[in-house]
Amino acid sequence: MSARDSILAKLRAAPRQDLSRPDLAAHFRRFASGDDEIARLRHWAAMMRAVKTEILWTRAEVWPQALADWLARHPQASLLLSDTRHGHAAAAALQGAPAAPALRWFDRAWDDWKAELFAIDAAFTRARCGIAATGTLALWPDEDEPRTMSLAPSLHIALFDAAMLYPDFYSAMRGEGWAAGMPTNALLISGPSKTADIQMTLAYGAHGPRQLLVLAVVPDRIALDALEEDAA
Repeated sequence: MSARDSILAKLRAAPRQDLSRPDLAAHFRRFASGDDEIARLRHWAAMMRAVKTEILWTRAEVWPQALADWLARHPQASLLLSDTRHGHAAAAALQGAPAAPALRWFDRAWDDWKAELFAIDAAFTRARCGIAATGTLALWPDEDEPRTMSLAPSLHIALFDAAMLYPDFYSAMRGEGWAAGMPTNALLISGPSKTADIQMTLAYGAHGPRQLLVLAVVPDRIALDALEEDAA
């Protein structure tokens, strides 16, 4: 018997292993923060704040003003917006606002202005959903809001519908139908860009924005003061 035949014979004689599909939902539920909606939101916020993310709890009807107020306290020379409904809502709130940034629109192909893009201070995009267990936002870049909008400027501002917070990664994949089709790049963001490659010293802004602001739009059924870190 050749060495090849001997190896194949041993493989055929070996006990068969159970390769049934694992219960992925049960696996990921181990990392979830419970079934209570407020508890999940508070856990998500705590995870994001732990890595230098600023979160503003707001409502659907007032988030543009909340953005304008924050930018008045944290002036930016320029702000990149997309030609979308939320982009135009932000622009309307910033028109004539104190210390309003110069508004720029992502209205050209990337190759036409990639050098100019890195000189813009801040960009505003929408998040598709959130993941409570890891303190994460999921972004699906498209032609209106390409990946570079959330990577190139020093400050990334994300608009997040807090009703779209899933308890864990698997629930987000199932709920958003990721298996049915995904963009070229799906982004999972759990804070500003950071690295500790050099002498184990944590530095922000190495491979992307050094600041992350999330406008978390909370459903009316949840009291905003229940989401504060010192809430009982």
